[in-house]
Amino acid sequence: MAAPLSFKVNTLAHQRVRQHYSRVTPYEYPRTMNDSPATGGTPSGTSAQAPQTIAAFFDIDNTIMRGASIYHLARGLFARNILTASDLANYAITQGKFLFSGSENLGDMAKVTENALSFATGRTVEEVMALSEEIYDEIMADKVWPGTVQLAHSHRAAGHQVWLVSAAPIELANVIATKLGLTGAVATVSEVVDGKYTGRLQSEPMHGPQKAQAVADLAREHNIDLENSFAYSDSSNDIPLLTSIGNPTAVNPDSGLRAYAQEHGWPIHDFRRTHLKKRYGVPAGAAALALVGAGAGIAIAASRRTRA
Repeated sequence: MAAPLSFKVNTLAHQRVRQHYSRVTPYEYPRTMNDSPATGGTPSGTSAQAPQTIAAFFDIDNTIMRGASIYHLARGLFARNILTASDLANYAITQGKFLFSGSENLGDMAKVTENALSFATGRTVEEVMALSEEIYDEIMADKVWPGTVQLAHSHRAAGHQVWLVSAAPIELANVIATKLGLTGAVATVSEVVDGKYTGRLQSEPMHGPQKAQAVADLAREHNIDLENSFAYSDSSNDIPLLTSIGNPTAVNPDSGLRAYAQEHGWPIHDFRRTHLKKRYGVPAGAAALALVGAGAGIAIAASRRTRA
């Protein structure tokens, strides 16, 4: 296994972002996406970067949003009779494992991504975008972590680009970025032929090293200075991405990322357990186990109906 890339934490820049973070009110989302990229005018305390751009890169699942966004999408599709009870059970079990462990299993996430594409087969891009937007408003909007959104908005206030980087389908990631007033998204791309989805991936799911490579490509395209940019994630799978950016931060970290962040002196924000205790009145692990049990129950019920 190759050694992670070296990095230098820009402490003054991160302090400036933390100052913005303390002033931003949750859900004060910018309503326009037409602002120009930041060039040169960096906050006081950071080195001038003109003409390069500073950016912040955020993972979605368990970083921006509680749990797996693809599961929340599946719930909305089930409510519209697009997915079956058995399909939803599989998503629920994966979601429960995700909440319980605090990390994503690459095999699970790849399987979920492929299964999620099945509903889109034969549908137009416009249909899928409309469904994603409806389901975000109905189910996902209250799942975002206010603390992480504040961090993202502090970067926008500082004139930085803010990109989501996720294994989720690009259509869903773009909807989330637009709803939160962010610059855009880099995510898993599905194959489209003649304006309709084929049900196949156009590229590998956006996991691990793929995220780091995609961000490097984006940086070249948009003239982004990665040494003075920022990255946020919950998962040790994203260490290749985090170590390729000058200012990494762990958000709601799994055990592997927490240990790595502590060893390397990275900032750590954990909004997860306080939120779950406040919202449900039970520890995070108990809530996750309940969700796994609910998924199993759905599967058993669906199986009984099928045999009947």
